[in-house]
Amino acid sequence: MQEGVNALRYREFPAPPGTGFACLWTHEHPAGAETARVQPVVPDGCVDLIWWARNAEVMVAGPDTGPRPATLEPGDVLVGVRLLPGTAPPALGVPADAVRDGRVPLRELWGPDADRLGEAVAGAEDRCAAFSEAVRARMTTPPDPLVTGLVASLERRSVRETADSLGLGERQLRRRTTAAFGYGPKTLQRVLRFQRALELARAGRPLADVAYATGYSDQAHMAHEVRDLAGAPIRALL
Repeated sequence: MQEGVNALRYREFPAPPGTGFACLWTHEHPAGAETARVQPVVPDGCVDLIWWARNAEVMVAGPDTGPRPATLEPGDVLVGVRLLPGTAPPALGVPADAVRDGRVPLRELWGPDADRLGEAVAGAEDRCAAFSEAVRARMTTPPDPLVTGLVASLERRSVRETADSLGLGERQLRRRTTAAFGYGPKTLQRVLRFQRALELARAGRPLADVAYATGYSDQAHMAHEVRDLAGAPIRALL
């Protein structure tokens, strides 16, 4: 019974179509739990806006370049909006690299509007809906049109080939990628490949097949990259 009391309760919900959101989510650590819990967070190319019930504050998380621990105290309730890679700048009002590897109070970007958002989410019957609608209302400009083509290209081509296919110089590609995603195209490519490897491994594919399918030179190369990005072996993540 004690294990149930201490269990973290994480749930994901589909995002409204056409929003630029990856998903909506909630995360709870029961008030009856005896201790805080540390939840590892690994890079996924996304940026999360997170409402904390503890103080009705909204935080901005990521994009991360390595593993980051998230500590939940007993009684903590979180509500999150996860933005797809490359879609955060219109919502934040700043380039994505301004919050890279950061946990930043949204009020530093939105001013008093962030505090009003936190209070609105706190008082809403459907907190996910209230939160996502408010974030969506801030996205009055589209993301860089480079985003969709860049992600698709980096999954199949080198950075140089991607730059050529998009008609950009490598320096220009790096500048626009850093602003949209929070880091340069090479790091973005590593993160996308890492996440694709996790997806295939979770589906039950043998790790040697996963390494080949995702473009690693071999399974040892994949193991090294996963440890570098996640701080743990892939089997531990699974």
